[in-house]
Amino acid sequence: MERVVATNRRARRDYEILHTYDAGLVLAGAEVKSLRAGRASLGDAYAAAEGGEIFLYNLHIARYDKNTTSPLPTRRPRKLLLSRTEINRIARAVAQKGVTLIPLKIYFSRGYAKVEIALARGKKKYDKRDKIREKDEGRQRWQR
Repeated sequence: MERVVATNRRARRDYEILHTYDAGLVLAGAEVKSLRAGRASLGDAYAAAEGGEIFLYNLHIARYDKNTTSPLPTRRPRKLLLSRTEINRIARAVAQKGVTLIPLKIYFSRGYAKVEIALARGKKKYDKRDKIREKDEGRQRWQR
């Protein structure tokens, strides 16, 4: 059973998705509580491989109101938990020109916070127009 917390709506419009991965997130206790309350945003988030690990940057998790310990920054880098083979495969793919790593959604699966990340290539403006044109043609066929 999955419970989706946040989705990146612009990702599928702006990028061509090549491959997806599910990764665990390393979080502090107050961040988990804030996520369970649905207070996260993937707007500007992206992932990058550094030193044999993958980190998620610019993920905004709002501060938990009832937190009594010192507050953490809302946009700190967060480590992703993946297998070594997945990390190596992702690092090789991101090294190619034009391929990036973006988060698609954050969700809870069996009580654990997970993020779905994707290897993606940016779409050109004319690709987006073609997709819109195809949708319009499909709607017109069904309306007849």
